[in-house]
Amino acid sequence: MSENTEGLPVNEDSLIIQTMGRVTRRAGRKEIPCALRVHSDIPLGKGLGSSAAAIAAGIEIADRLHELKLNRKEKMWFGASIEGHADNVTAAIAGGVTVSFYDGTSLEVMTFEAPDIGGVVLVPPVMMKTGDSRGLLPAQLDHKKATEGSAASSLMAAALATGNWPLVGRMMDRDIFHEPYRKDRFPDFDNIREASHKHGAYGMTLSGAGPSLFVAVPAGREQEIAQALETAFPYYKAIAVQPVAVGSSGN
Repeated sequence: MSENTEGLPVNEDSLIIQTMGRVTRRAGRKEIPCALRVHSDIPLGKGLGSSAAAIAAGIEIADRLHELKLNRKEKMWFGASIEGHADNVTAAIAGGVTVSFYDGTSLEVMTFEAPDIGGVVLVPPVMMKTGDSRGLLPAQLDHKKATEGSAASSLMAAALATGNWPLVGRMMDRDIFHEPYRKDRFPDFDNIREASHKHGAYGMTLSGAGPSLFVAVPAGREQEIAQALETAFPYYKAIAVQPVAVGSSGN
């Protein structure tokens, strides 16, 4: 176990082991006793996709252990059905950038190569349960506002596909589905956004359900901007990150 896995279940309650069992049983195979050694650089409970990474790992282990020869789409189906949505798990499986749609009965995914950008993740010392964060969202949204938000999301996806990162950043700053209802849980939220732009960042958004923040920055400047933001906002730990080209399923 590594620092970021302390406190996680080490028995059948482990999400990795549960996923392995689910995939194995679905394939009609018997589970094989094995030892599992886990290392992770992902802070837990901080909206950074640790559960999606665990699910992707469990699927891949089961696939290789039992020689199931699942294709990437089949792995994504397993992942989305276990996670309940496709946003994080498709990226964990494929690497690079994924844009996905999943409604429980159909799954559509487009994949793109790892983008030429850097990132800074601002991680607070507190955890936030996904259920609690979702409870902050309204049950209904005004149609005009929803249309505006959908347009921003669509334009951001198109900008992602074409590598227009300044436009991606501007649309990141225009989230109306989550940010207005959750931003009060993030100390110095508006000041961090302003400071990020002053340091040349493309944009800032909530990381998953929170409580972390993700800042998209020009490639090669992630360390510099991370240090500047952590100095200005010491409540957060700033982690410089880069896109990963290959996911759990390999090339």
